[in-house]
Formats: sequence, structure tokens, C-alpha cells
Amino acid sequence: MLLLASFILLIFTGMGRNSEKERQRPNILFIAVDDLKNELGSYGSTIAISPNIDALAAESSVFNHHYVQVPTCGASRHALLTGMRPYKRVHLTNKAIEMELSNRLESEVPETFIHRLKRAGYYTVGIGKISHSADGYVYGYEEQASRKRELPHSWSELLFDPGKWQTGWNAFFAYANGENRQSLKKQVKPYEVAEVTDIDYPDGLTTQLALKKLQLLKEKKQPFFMGVGFFKPHLPFNAPKKYWDLYDPDSIPISPNPTIPENIHLASLHESGEFNQYALGDEQASLTRPISDPYARKLRHAYLAAVSYIDAQIGMLCQQLKNLGLYENTIIVIWGDHGWHLGDQRIWGKHTLFENALKSPLIIKPTYEHHTAKKIAAVVETVDVYPTLLELCDVGIKHPIDGESLVELMQKKKVKKEGVAYSYFKNGISARNARYRFTKYFREATPTIELYDYEIDPLETKNRAATHPELLQKLLPILEQGNTGLYNSD
Repeated sequence: MLLLASFILLIFTGMGRNSEKERQRPNILFIAVDDLKNELGSYGSTIAISPNIDALAAESSVFNHHYVQVPTCGASRHALLTGMRPYKRVHLTNKAIEMELSNRLESEVPETFIHRLKRAGYYTVGIGKISHSADGYVYGYEEQASRKRELPHSWSELLFDPGKWQTGWNAFFAYANGENRQSLKKQVKPYEVAEVTDIDYPDGLTTQLALKKLQLLKEKKQPFFMGVGFFKPHLPFNAPKKYWDLYDPDSIPISPNPTIPENIHLASLHESGEFNQYALGDEQASLTRPISDPYARKLRHAYLAAVSYIDAQIGMLCQQLKNLGLYENTIIVIWGDHGWHLGDQRIWGKHTLFENALKSPLIIKPTYEHHTAKKIAAVVETVDVYPTLLELCDVGIKHPIDGESLVELMQKKKVKKEGVAYSYFKNGISARNARYRFTKYFREATPTIELYDYEIDPLETKNRAATHPELLQKLLPILEQGNTGLYNSD
């Protein structure tokens, strides 16, 4: 009888331990920031005012050389969510998620890493722009909002407050008076200084929604994944005036490299078409003539104000986790979906295979028991986020992906990851290792090969491919390893 009682006690003790393990599984707060380049104090910026992100970075793993797969929003997010590099031309477009995932029936292979977490027992909440759509639903910029989810299987809840702008896409291009780029037929400036509070722009409403949801999630008896997608600093560079006032306009520098690189074809660049859509801008951008220094300084001021606005929102989210006693057991990720040329190489925008468009922040704060704070110099990619988060949550992956977990780097078990980051756009493949970027374009315009040496030319001012044929012989086979077949077929 005593033996039976001991056996029963052991069973119940084991059950208790299992349920306790489930309760202790870490939460995740994943913050996606649109068009955020490494213009943060934690990444060495001497001008950006980003105290909240910097404070988080001080106790996180900060990846100093993180590169996206594709320098455009929807395609970059497709790579993030699936852990896969682009294999089809549609994977290079903002339609990638809609065309590849939105109509897919649920199968053994999860549609995203969020879906995998949901299957593992996580309660998943999406607020704002995590996939490509501004609110997670499939519809065009000027169409009526739909109820068709862009990711049909990933979310337990999908939330968004469009406020006075009424739809997600209107909110994405919002001006403080309730109008938007579409309603004003693009007769707008690419920036706005408004005497308003944080919640008078959509990202402030997103923060408030997330703060309230965190309170409710604390009461749930299961771990959560909350994705919060902020719009700024995407164009238009609109922010409350108090964030503009943080900066002295005269002290803001213009680009350290506002010239076109030597020995390239202009097909590698572009005419800043997205930026020039804002028809009331002070000047139009062009490859043939740079905009004036005063206007360049104003635009950089506007971008920085938008960054500081988002920094404040992130600070509120982190403080709420602390107030609720959730901070230590919550993984926090800040991810920029790509960089942005702020006049660099004479471009205002993304959409290139240059460093300014491909490099973006990746900051990961693990849970307290896994805590390590360090700056990581290894070259990593957006596809690495998928396996990293699942490993941190002790959730297995049952299908092949392109990404590699970064946990060993974060825990100092691997001092150096000899990585290569592959990026794709403009009929080209670009590979980045610790010293070089080497790019191959599949086009008629020559030269089709570009080589940049960051040890002697950190600003990418000169393509050195023609003068280093032996080095290219070593590097091009590495580049071909990243050729997924994208340019081998029609």
C-alpha cells in the first residue's frame, strides 16, 4: 500500500513539474520596426536619441552585422516568417506573403514560426504590421478593408486600432489631421511636424492596444507570443513635434557618402521613386543631381524624429512588462525589416543591394536565466531569427529551413560565426562576409560584378571587382552557394 501511495505521489509530482515547465516557458515580445536602419545609439550613432532601445540593448545580444534577405517590406518579412531565402521571383515582392501563404491550407509544415509556436501551446497575438499588410488583412492601399487574414493559421488573435484613419493602410500613410497619402492623392510632404500627442498617430494607438493586451495575457495560463509592428520611420516621416524638438537641426550631419560609387552601372541604384511620390516635397531626388544640403538635413531630422517617437513606444512596452512582473521571463526582439539610404549613394529609400538598404538592427533579450549581454560582430541573416526563437523556447523544428540558430553565439559557446549573409534584389544576388560584399547581377548592363572592401572602403565608394580578379575567383563560388535557383529559370 505504501508503495502504491508513493507511485501515485510520483505521478502527481511529475504532472506538477510538467505543468510548471509549461508555465515557465518564456513569453516573446517581437517588435518589428519598418524601415529602421542602424541609426541608434546602441549601434554607434552619435546623433540618434534612442534611450529606451539603448537601455534594452545594454542587457541584450546586439547583432552588429545583421542583414535582411530582401530590401523591401513584404519580401523581407516573408523570409523572416518562413526562415527561407527567396526561391521564386514573387519572393522578392511585397506580394510574397499574400501569394505564398494567404491561401494555403494548414499542413504539417507550419506557415510561419509563429504558427509553430501556436502549435506548441503559445497564445499568439498580432498587433500592427508583422506580415506585410498594415493590419494583417489582405486588401489594397485604396480598397475597403477585408477580413481575410494574410496569415490564416498563425494568430490566436489579430488586433489593430486604425483610429480616425479607419483602415490599416490609411493609418500606415497617416497624417495627424486624419488624412493619408491616398486620400490626398499624394499631394503631401514626405514629413510632418505636428503639435499632437503620441496617440494622435497610429503607432501611439498600437502601443496603447499592446499595453492593455499585455495585462490580459498575464492572466492566461499559457505562454504568449505578441508581435507588435510599428510603422515609423517608414515614409512619411511624421512624428509629434516633441520628438523633432529633441534635435538641434544645425548639428545633424548629411550623408558621409552622397555620391554614386565608382565603376558601377546606374542600374544598381534607382531614382528614389517611393520618396518622390510625395509630390509636395521641397525637392525631388535624382541620381543626376543630389538634393541640397539644407533639405537633406531636414529629411534626416525628420527620420530621426520618427525613430525617437518609436523609441518612446518601445520604452512603454518594456516598462509594462516590468510593471506586470513579466520582464524577466519574456524574450524581447527588436528587428528592422531593412535599412534605408538617407541620401547615401544619392538615394532616398531602400531597394538596393548596398549596405545601407540591407543592414538593419537585430536585438534579442533572452530570458533572465539565459541572460547574456554582448555585442556580436558575426555576420547573421534575417532567416536566422526563426530557429533562434524556437530554440530559446525549446520548440523543435520538423522541416528544413535556411536559417541557423544564433543561440550559441548569444551564450558565448561559439566565439565567432564565420557567416555569410545572402540578399536578393534588382536581378542580383549579394553575399556579405566579415570583410567584403560581392554582388552579381543577372542583366545586360555592365559591369555585372561588384566588390566592396569594408576594411579600406566602409562607405562603398568604389567597386573594386575589375582590379581583384584572383579575389573574385575565391569569392564567387561562395556567392553561388546562395543562388537558390532564383535566376536560373524564367
